[in-house]
Amino acid sequence: MASDQPSGDLRITAAVRIPAAELRWRFSRASGPGGQNVNTTDSRVDLMFDLAASAALPEALRARALERLAPRLVEGAVVITAREHRSQWQNRVAAQRRLVALLQQALQPPPPPRRRTRPTRGSVERRLDSKRQRSALKSRRSSRVPVPEG
Repeated sequence: MASDQPSGDLRITAAVRIPAAELRWRFSRASGPGGQNVNTTDSRVDLMFDLAASAALPEALRARALERLAPRLVEGAVVITAREHRSQWQNRVAAQRRLVALLQQALQPPPPPRRRTRPTRGSVERRLDSKRQRSALKSRRSSRVPVPEG
């Protein structure tokens, strides 16, 4: 880790790599602990990846990721902010890790559709028994006692 740059290409899956040229970095001053260091270093990191224009992802995967990440996108780009470390280097590594995790989750294939099933006879009977017991309990709480007429 002697280099000033985090590793180049990001490996998302075995078949998908994002070239370093598609990543944009922005640095600014972070707030929070760090004493005078925080006032002098640009340790906050914004990592931007233009998902909509990326050539690194196959069309089907890009469409899936765009759909799943739609609420997080800013003009078609994913923006990851890291500012928890005092060092810009550590924040850059943290931002890359978060981007990889986010894209891995977004690129997962959809789960198989749910097969509709019917409840078993035993589970239906247990549910109805518990409803009868609850109803009896509540009716015993009633303070109304029938008054004999006469």
